[in-house]
Amino acid sequence: MTKHKTGTREEWLAARRELLAAEKEHTRAGDELARRRRELPWVRLEKEYKLQTEHGPKTLRELFAGRSQLLVYHFMFGPHYQGGCPTCSSTGDSVDGVLVHLEACDATMIFVSRAPIEKLLAYRKRMGWRFPWASSYESDFNFDYGLSAADGTPRGPSEPLLEANELAVLKLLHEQPAIRQGMPSIVANNSSATGTSVDGYFSEGHGFSTFAREGDAVYHCYSSYARGTEFLMSYYGILDRAPKGRDEGDQPMSWMRRHDEYQR
Repeated sequence: MTKHKTGTREEWLAARRELLAAEKEHTRAGDELARRRRELPWVRLEKEYKLQTEHGPKTLRELFAGRSQLLVYHFMFGPHYQGGCPTCSSTGDSVDGVLVHLEACDATMIFVSRAPIEKLLAYRKRMGWRFPWASSYESDFNFDYGLSAADGTPRGPSEPLLEANELAVLKLLHEQPAIRQGMPSIVANNSSATGTSVDGYFSEGHGFSTFAREGDAVYHCYSSYARGTEFLMSYYGILDRAPKGRDEGDQPMSWMRRHDEYQR
């Protein structure tokens, strides 16, 4: 006998209609947020970043691949990592199949990490992905967009782009090691899986940034971090509609592994 509330079909229909009204309101609110994202002012890039790719060095402008929009997922894979972040890897699984559809809408999507390109390409081969992956190993790109820190704390122009709470967490982790004892188990799992310490793991961050190109000019349009990238993790949208939801208790993502590491 289930412990979950049960009812008649009529009771279900009445509750479903009430929920449907709330879901439609949520959809309309999402449409409004999308409109406001599009209306953000664009910031013209003065610095010309050069990233390493499987086809040699490319400027950010060249990474657009002839399209007018560039979408960047900042994947946690630092130079000292032995493997990519498992959580970011789940995002890679979710994104890989949509590239052709994005390209049909005049948008190129790439992944960027600070590990050397050889490490990134070897890991991509292991995971069976196809998306373009670029290395910012010899570039300021990750630092300037708030994704990497040399000593566990953000530096330079990265600080204004980080949400205040994320910046505070990074600083606390650096300054007060005892706080790490209360971190979710996913942190220990991921740092171990990437072959780093918690300090080393948190020297990199994940995020999503968009850029636009008009002629020779490139503009930064949008960036989001932390749960602001959850829209890329398609499995959560599916689980949110499953009978048990995410079913993660007080340890979010603790179940998550790379797709070739689950026991089946």
